[in-house]
Amino acid sequence: MGSQAQHRTQVLDSDIRTLRIRYVSEAIEPTGTISRPYLVLPESGVIDGSEAENTLEISFDEMSHDVRQYSYRVLHCNMDWTESDISSFEYVDGFTSADIVDYEHSLNTQQAYTHYSFDFPNEDMQLKISGNYVLQVYEDGDQEQVVAELCFRVVEPLVRIDANVRANTDIELNGRYQQLDVDVMTAALDMRNAEEVKLMVQQNGRWDNQVVLYKPTFVEPNRLRYVNQKSLIFEGGNEYRHFDTYSVYYAGNHVDRVVYRQGEYHALLDIDDVRGIMGKGAGREGTVYLTERDANGQWLVNCEKTDYVDTEAEYMWVHWVLPVEQYVMDGHVFVGGELFGNQYSAQNRMEYDAEQKCYYLYAYLKQGGYDYMYYVLGKNGATCLPLEGSHWQTDNEYSVYVYYRPFGSRYDRLVGYKRL
Repeated sequence: MGSQAQHRTQVLDSDIRTLRIRYVSEAIEPTGTISRPYLVLPESGVIDGSEAENTLEISFDEMSHDVRQYSYRVLHCNMDWTESDISSFEYVDGFTSADIVDYEHSLNTQQAYTHYSFDFPNEDMQLKISGNYVLQVYEDGDQEQVVAELCFRVVEPLVRIDANVRANTDIELNGRYQQLDVDVMTAALDMRNAEEVKLMVQQNGRWDNQVVLYKPTFVEPNRLRYVNQKSLIFEGGNEYRHFDTYSVYYAGNHVDRVVYRQGEYHALLDIDDVRGIMGKGAGREGTVYLTERDANGQWLVNCEKTDYVDTEAEYMWVHWVLPVEQYVMDGHVFVGGELFGNQYSAQNRMEYDAEQKCYYLYAYLKQGGYDYMYYVLGKNGATCLPLEGSHWQTDNEYSVYVYYRPFGSRYDRLVGYKRL
């Protein structure tokens, strides 16, 4: 299992952009809110796509008006996102692959693109067990030619999860960190020993600092307790920064100006301030914490004067500038968030301009509202302390997942989910 590739939500073809997964109900009636979607296994044991609030809409743009032949398949995964050993017949009812037949060309945009979308599960393909899934989109009927992957989860709610976040940790009191304590009520499980249950925790949908616990602190009748676990201490970080490129004519939130140059739009963001310990006059945690509403790293497509943002929103070059007096020696600087799949790659790594004393980055994004954060990625992982600061008061979103693999089972069931 350990040698297999771990799947991630990612784009593997440079012509594919704005890969998105949401509930069909949100696509039908946009509410302006953003969620991290998951599916719930009903009592019937099959998710058939008949309920809009328990069906996913998957969509993406291909950067031309050429019509491409895209198909998709779904793979069941272990808890660690490696492919499980079970047959597709054990988790899928219907076909094991299908073609994407719904597409629309962009209209009145400088950048020509084709918007592809489909609902899942559907009449052709239904799901019947819980766990982790990766949906692969591939081209020309070749399953080796994967252009995008989307990870999602199916939960069968068998356990109750009680969890809380506190500022008093084993590291410090009311400082830079947040401690999670979790109780899992297991009465509905036919559990022989606690090692059949594993706990996974994510902060703001991030992959890099997610935690997996194989042993609880205490085992009680019908309850597993995860208390004072050092691995459940997270850097509090800061509230996400935000910008909005809803208009190609006016400067939206945190946009200094919009420039049209050689057939392309450029959104020059306001120059950011360093909020962390590298900022001028900053203390141990960075600058003073300020409450600000954010979407915990998420984004949405949005543009003015249209109800058809999927095909009428423009693509723009977004430019970030972060003044920093000196080059960060112990790591690389990245613009992080779900706009870059919560990953660190050449696409979102910032360059340093020694003459202007600043980090900079530009990326090609569809019009919309985006959260982002500056991270320093070093040998010990990613931290926002140098550039963003870290505060126990920060309003983070924690996702707690409970996996269950009873003795003799061949896959990990997802039997509980809690969002804080």
